[in-house]
Amino acid sequence: MPFRSVLTTDLTVYCCHLLMNSCGKILCEGRSLRMSRALANQLSLAPLGAGDLIDRAVRLYRRHFFTLIRIAAPPVIVSAVGSVFFVFSRGRAFTTSSGCSLALYVLLGFAGLCLMVAGKVFSLIVMGGATRNLVSHLLSDEPVSARATYTAVRSRFWGLLAASLLVLFWIVLSSMVAIVAWFMVFYVVVLAGVAFALVAPAWFAVILGSIVCIAAAVLALWLFFFLAGRMAYVPQAMLVEGKGVLEAISRSFSLARGNIRRLMAMAVFTSFAFYSALMILIIPLGWYGYASGFDLSPFSQGEIPAWYAIGYNVIWDASNIVPAPVWMLGLSLLYVDERVRHEGYDIELLAARQLPEMPKLNVTSPLAPALAEKSKAPPPPPPMPTGSVLGLR
Repeated sequence: MPFRSVLTTDLTVYCCHLLMNSCGKILCEGRSLRMSRALANQLSLAPLGAGDLIDRAVRLYRRHFFTLIRIAAPPVIVSAVGSVFFVFSRGRAFTTSSGCSLALYVLLGFAGLCLMVAGKVFSLIVMGGATRNLVSHLLSDEPVSARATYTAVRSRFWGLLAASLLVLFWIVLSSMVAIVAWFMVFYVVVLAGVAFALVAPAWFAVILGSIVCIAAAVLALWLFFFLAGRMAYVPQAMLVEGKGVLEAISRSFSLARGNIRRLMAMAVFTSFAFYSALMILIIPLGWYGYASGFDLSPFSQGEIPAWYAIGYNVIWDASNIVPAPVWMLGLSLLYVDERVRHEGYDIELLAARQLPEMPKLNVTSPLAPALAEKSKAPPPPPPMPTGSVLGLR
């Protein structure tokens, strides 16, 4: 065999060998990349502290930013429209001299107030409707979409409306109890500080009273979150476990244990996020107002222009879009974490991932299902026999 043909054959075999090795490496790297992505998308079902909760919520927020903004935007738009109506009518109602115009502005203000309240309630409904989609994403990596959220809202709208009104009433009641407790402590501290200042230096009494008032405020916040946190998992119990409104409230009371510090951490984080977004949007508006010759300080005696009041209220409501998805994700993560801590939710989900589907048995479990199946309408019954082979009468 000539030397040239032998060299050509060896080079061909060597090139084929390199090509096969390269293709094998590419396939292995692609498979490992897909596995790493799948493992990264799966939820690590370990107990979460306050820092872990906020970190995981922010990472999910960044990954699904535009989808979560689309979910949270409609209630905020409704509330912003109501705010514009209310501010516009409030400014004109005290300056008009016509009775018909006054009645029109009063009706417009009432409609705006109703829209503001409806926007807040609608926001709670949407946050509740997003829980099933978010929990399904956390557990089985289903895609997060606005369509799935509003489909869940439409399927349980009246139940979510009743639950949202009850949750809103409970939050208001909890805040009233916390404020009354703080005022009682504050009143006692003021009387004790005045009596203590008679026998001690005034500066020492002021410092001691300030420290006690700050401690009383922290305890009032703790009391508020202790009471309000009992209703934190009502939407999850309704949409994830398929319970009714009253059963979901009872379920939330039994499940909400030890979540006070994490709810307080989420409240602090979302408050900073809200005011950061508010300052980014409100500072240019204030600069424009000062450049236009208006004194917008709170101690100014001049009249604030209507465009500034409307813009300020619109920006205030629009800034609520930023923390709303964090609360959606945080409460969904808290719900999963509470079930992991108290019910062995991680073992049930691991069995659901690795084992085939359980047969339908007529057995009532003391624990809630991992994800309740959507109820389907039973098929229609077969036609009754008429006694004729062809079905003719």
